[in-house]
Amino acid sequence: MKYDRSIGFEVKTLSNIIKRSLENEVFAGELQEMSGMQGWIIKYLAHQDQTKDFFQKDIEKKFDIRRSSATGVLQTMERNGLIRREPVESDARLKKLVLTQKAIILHQQIDKRFDRFDEKLHGGISQEELEVFFRTIDKVKKNLE
Repeated sequence: MKYDRSIGFEVKTLSNIIKRSLENEVFAGELQEMSGMQGWIIKYLAHQDQTKDFFQKDIEKKFDIRRSSATGVLQTMERNGLIRREPVESDARLKKLVLTQKAIILHQQIDKRFDRFDEKLHGGISQEELEVFFRTIDKVKKNLE
């Protein structure tokens, strides 16, 4: 069956628009040195149960990125003083990810900006439309697994 619009093209276009908007609205000013992925990782780690350890593999899984991509972004975050990798007691080879004080302070700014950005994305969309949208996204993801 031939379709009038391509899902892949529309999602890629939307992704580009969101990325540009994030850079202009969320990561402007004092946060301009930070990438969107770094911001999402800080937000993710800051909102997790602090009694649980998180590792690179958790980032890879959560954000559905390759090991090499996760390594690159986490190394940059480490160089920029946003995270530390600390050995765990049970296995010194494992390095848990720990947000630095700098990242915790930045998180407060990031969180507020992400919330405003998310409100903008939700503008004019009903709860019912959002539920259909997310169900559809889940189906597309499942189709690609």
